[in-house]
Amino acid sequence: MGRHFLRKAVFGLCGLLAGAVLSGPAAAHEGHDHGAPPPPPLTTLAPRAEAASADFELVAVLREGTLTIHLDRFADNAPVEGATIEVDTPGGSRTAKPAGPGDYVLPAPFAAKPGAHDLAFTVTAGDMVDVLAATLTIPAAPTPSETQAPAVLAQLGGLRADLLAGILAGLLIGFLAGALAMSRRRAGALLMLGSLGVALAGVPQGAWAADTQPPARDAAQRLPDGSVIVPKPTQRLLGVRTLVTAAGTFAGTVELPGRVVPDANASGLVQTAVGGRLAPPEGGFKPLGTKVAAGEILAYVHPPIGASDLKDLEQQGYELDQQIAIVKRRYERLSAIPNAVTRREVEEAEIELKGLQTRRARLERVQREPEALRAPVSGVIAAADAVAGQMADPNTVVFRIVDPGRLWVEALGFSPDAGRSGATGRLSDGRSVALAFVGAGISDRAQALPLLFSVASNTGELRPGQFLTVFAEAGAPRIGIAIPRSAVVRGANGQSIVYAHLSAERFVSLEVKTEPLDASSVLVVAGLSPGQRVVTDGAELLDQIR
Repeated sequence: MGRHFLRKAVFGLCGLLAGAVLSGPAAAHEGHDHGAPPPPPLTTLAPRAEAASADFELVAVLREGTLTIHLDRFADNAPVEGATIEVDTPGGSRTAKPAGPGDYVLPAPFAAKPGAHDLAFTVTAGDMVDVLAATLTIPAAPTPSETQAPAVLAQLGGLRADLLAGILAGLLIGFLAGALAMSRRRAGALLMLGSLGVALAGVPQGAWAADTQPPARDAAQRLPDGSVIVPKPTQRLLGVRTLVTAAGTFAGTVELPGRVVPDANASGLVQTAVGGRLAPPEGGFKPLGTKVAAGEILAYVHPPIGASDLKDLEQQGYELDQQIAIVKRRYERLSAIPNAVTRREVEEAEIELKGLQTRRARLERVQREPEALRAPVSGVIAAADAVAGQMADPNTVVFRIVDPGRLWVEALGFSPDAGRSGATGRLSDGRSVALAFVGAGISDRAQALPLLFSVASNTGELRPGQFLTVFAEAGAPRIGIAIPRSAVVRGANGQSIVYAHLSAERFVSLEVKTEPLDASSVLVVAGLSPGQRVVTDGAELLDQIR
């Protein structure tokens, strides 16, 4: 009697569970197409509207009842500051208040009602006035009927809700059916488990998922089609800038290895004429980087004198002293009797005395006076090899003077005409300098011709010996689109990529073929069309978004 009652209860519970499962949406089966499932949401962006004109680009974002307006210039994506924005809303006309560089805010009570709201933005920035129209769509709040399963089930591997419900129903029916062949105690336990499953299935599904809706947030992300969504606040942080491309004809360019050298007319060497011992001038040796004037004393050289040479000099000194004493006594006697001798004899004695005294003074200087090393030109001490007491050989380079404002660049090329019409140099850190052609050699150096250019722009931190790449104009003109080098990034396959600005917050990568143009630009010959907006600053950061 008890077993018969248990069997009836189990079958009743199975029927109840099957009814709960079948009461949901009917699953598609052969011969019935209920349409493709809706695509999963790609972003978690807050409600927004965007509009653009030839001058401005605008994005309006709704968050917590406030409409934040991001206003940029259309061409270069730079924020527009100091503008006046009047917004025509369903609730009337309002004026947005500035809230930062290119950002403006205004209350949006009309957005509390779901649906599409037409907005008109009148932008006044300086002498430019423009009207932008946009539609802000507020989605309706989700209802319980739109949720196919509790949020707990939705986290099980991302399976469809109806499939999860079917799996659960099959498991429960299998357990309950197996209870018929088990003992009464086990069947009672399974009966309780089945009752719990039915109770969970009957809970309103909207109550499970009501608190699991992710909050709206603006996050940069890459979409499945490869494009990148970057909200305007993130663009401001990344410093994204763009330009509108235009085709043109440009001269051919060749890349040449170059090196910075000092200007021969504004640099010099300080060398010793004779060997000797170095000694500092008054104030000590000048350190590197010190500015010096032409003729300024930088060091002294004391010539070494051997013991034999010193004795010879002393002997010459004694002889000169004796001759000076004899001539001086004769000059004094002749001067005392001017009437007994002629004036000629007195003058000859005076001249001989002065000559002997001059020779004696020079002999003293040879022993004591050092050689003064002077700066040949005005400039900066670029190299120094001076230590007090150091013995320097003849023609030793003690100092090197360079004028940092006058530098040359020496490059190696294969055509003497390369760079005659213009050239630029690019350093390893990305800086560029303008170059002017000076001349070309006629003798080969490493199977190439030396080309000399002067640095026409500000030399900045250039230094002699620094390497750079010279882009010299040569060859036939080419047709293409010139863009900054910073706009080109390397893809995972090594291909050159640029990012096109399709809409206010959407970017897409384009594979392009480039050729060198100058130190700061490249020429796109394929893969890009005129009139497109290309990211010039921040492309490397956009490429890292996943």
